[in-house]
Amino acid sequence: MSLRRASGLRAWVVQRVSAVYLLLFTPLLVGKFLFYPPPDHTAWVQWVSNRWVAIGLLLFFVALLMHAWVGVRDILIDYVHPLGARVLLLTLLAFGLLGCGFWALDIVLHAGAH
Repeated sequence: MSLRRASGLRAWVVQRVSAVYLLLFTPLLVGKFLFYPPPDHTAWVQWVSNRWVAIGLLLFFVALLMHAWVGVRDILIDYVHPLGARVLLLTLLAFGLLGCGFWALDIVLHAGAH
């Protein structure tokens, strides 16, 4: 098996595993906020500071960012042909997703610190 083929398989597995987690966790979040919404910021912080909720949310954001990376990366590789433009767009995407990931981490950790 070539390295390129293994990379494609790895991306396929990441896309599927992250999709399954997102598919399972998203209805829980939607249900929580539809039927038992936190009445204020303090209640929201208290909910997020629960260890299992924090772990679930962190895994959710990791899965979401990995899913977005693989999907948008594949689109850019397939449809942006000039190498310089592709590298620039992939770099901007990577920094944007990393920024979102650190922001989500900061929110969850600060909620847990209260």
